[in-house]
Amino acid sequence: MTNARQLSALAGAARAALEVCSGWNSRLAARRIARFLERRMNGYGLTLAQFALLAEIAAVGEETVGGLSQRMDLDQSTLSRNLRALEAEGLATIAGVEGDLRRRAVRLTAEGADRLATALPAWRRAHDELAVRLDPDLAPRLARATATLDEE
Repeated sequence: MTNARQLSALAGAARAALEVCSGWNSRLAARRIARFLERRMNGYGLTLAQFALLAEIAAVGEETVGGLSQRMDLDQSTLSRNLRALEAEGLATIAGVEGDLRRRAVRLTAEGADRLATALPAWRRAHDELAVRLDPDLAPRLARATATLDEE
């Protein structure tokens, strides 16, 4: 049975582990940043995830679901669920690729492009405000630095 001294030592070790845990701290930071941005972008008809997905589609013009999944580092079922929500709102279309109906292409609709264009100024303002609190290069540097972790 665990005694009070062992529990106290365990609590201290657990606290110390959490303070330096890259996984826990990156999740905590990501949730806080996402909530901050969500609050500032409220009222534009897009969640932060939807904004990012529309921006990814717009950045390439047209992309397959598989290509988008790789670029966004999302499994295809999660991505498909999010794309179906955009499609249901009339913001994106998903259609078979000519010549290979197993592949599906994703495109912005005019409404999706308009919604993204309307939300971009709010996104910029939110990031300007965030840059006052955090180094604006921190998140992109972290993403680049961790890119090879999945290669093992």
